Amino acid sequence: MRLRRKPYAKQMVREHARVVNDPQKYKGKWRSVVFRNEHPLYLELGTGKGRFLSRVCQEQPDINWIGVERIEEILLQALNKSEELLVDNLRFLWMDVKQLPDCFAAGEVDRIYLHFSDPWPKKRHTKRRLTHRSFLHQYKSVLKPGGELLLKTDNQALFQFSLDELEEAGYKLVESTHDLYASPFAAGNIPTEYEEKFTSKNMPIHYLLAQPKSS
Repeated sequence: MRLRRKPYAKQMVREHARVVNDPQKYKGKWRSVVFRNEHPLYLELGTGKGRFLSRVCQEQPDINWIGVERIEEILLQALNKSEELLVDNLRFLWMDVKQLPDCFAAGEVDRIYLHFSDPWPKKRHTKRRLTHRSFLHQYKSVLKPGGELLLKTDNQALFQFSLDELEEAGYKLVESTHDLYASPFAAGNIPTEYEEKFTSKNMPIHYLLAQPKSS
């Protein structure tokens, strides 16, 4: 379904209290300046409508959560949902994932979430997939030693592609399953909007947790 553009979305996103504008100036200072604590820093790349973040930031208050989204109309939905929350551990960035190394210092991020990212099924679009090795190297540049990358997808082809790219990019697989809800890894899982849609149709959810290999 084609996204309806909203001319007012850009201004609303820029002015929202949970959006961090000019994130480059906080590189290396997210804990001390933005969140004012020393809690772990977790990123979700591609927020969707914000269902996951709006729930997890309440259930895990000792984590600093940041949602990254480049499309303002989608981000605005997540921001609107966040207005119901009485928490101070949630922020959003309106930007492309490619800008991560410009905004976060080496080792500053503890975990990155990729939830049901666009599979970009055409071969000519391979480099746009968020688990292409070029992106995986960017994640490595901001993850701390022992940091984690968590992926969930309904797309088996994307999952296999991701497994191959992770190996090529120097990650080790910690957990992996082609059916999350039939595995022990489902304990404590917080579903996204897409996840609930797929599971309601009895579609399996592919899941993995990986870490950059120590050099």
